[in-house]
Amino acid sequence: MINVAILTYDNLATFEFGCAVEIFAMERPEFKDWYRAEVVCFDSDRISARGNVEIQVKKIENLDDYDMLIIPGWCIADVAVDSDWDASPSNLTQQLQRFYTNGGRILSFCTGAFLLAEAGLLNGREVTTHWRYAERFTHLFPQVTFVNNVLYVYDGRIGCSAGSAAALDLGLEVVRQDFGHDKANKVARRLVIPPHRSGGQAQFVETPMIATQSHFSSTLDWAIQRLRNPIDVNILAEKANMSRRTFDRHFRASLGMSPKEWITRQRLNLAQNLLAAGDESMETIAQRAGFETAMNMRHHFRKVFGISPSQYQAQFAEQGRAVG
Repeated sequence: MINVAILTYDNLATFEFGCAVEIFAMERPEFKDWYRAEVVCFDSDRISARGNVEIQVKKIENLDDYDMLIIPGWCIADVAVDSDWDASPSNLTQQLQRFYTNGGRILSFCTGAFLLAEAGLLNGREVTTHWRYAERFTHLFPQVTFVNNVLYVYDGRIGCSAGSAAALDLGLEVVRQDFGHDKANKVARRLVIPPHRSGGQAQFVETPMIATQSHFSSTLDWAIQRLRNPIDVNILAEKANMSRRTFDRHFRASLGMSPKEWITRQRLNLAQNLLAAGDESMETIAQRAGFETAMNMRHHFRKVFGISPSQYQAQFAEQGRAVG
């Protein structure tokens, strides 16, 4: 059982709070092992959230009873780009530092990264937050390595998501690492969202889908069903009823990456699922995912995820032994 504290504050961001509750506090009797979450506050047992909502919470003095802390946003609306900022009460700062020093994990959604940075926990780390606050964040915290235009950054101890729905992506990644792909996929299915968007995916794209969306979507579906086989981008363009040049331009405008990058990402997603199952050789998995050889799969896997396929597979083997 992983004990989770969801930190609340006055003028609480209700969407990010809802994401934390949905993933970590929702009862899931279908799972033998899951999180045990409580909604907490250091200052009061009742807080006001956006939309004139009041929430009854558990008032605490410390975080000693918890393994993971979730910060669903933070109040920064009145902070100017060129101003100083000290919105973190000293007691809260000390509690965050103590919790992390004692081995606790911390996740921040959207503007929650401001609170962690103010507490000095992000110095020298790669961090992200909502794209709207990028300039403000980098001005206030030059000692932090800000990563622009990604959905989330997570190193196993501290995770930061971009705005709004990216909180779900980070949350699902944490579930995936804690309990495996199968449980993460079941949670995603209940949320009616895609089971996996990689952290490196763009936060947004400027250009909306155009009138050829139906052909375009069916072309992507066609490609996903054939990842094991060689996929020629020219064939994809033909199936989408576009010229190659128009297809490339439309693809990047719609998904924030090139067709080849997208195909590689889909193959990596498939490889992750196969590796998590743990019952096939590296060569077999590489072939089923369309990488042809284990060496080729290893190259792309390391480039995107920073670890080898065998290391990734070992994580799930260890989780299986721990559950058993």
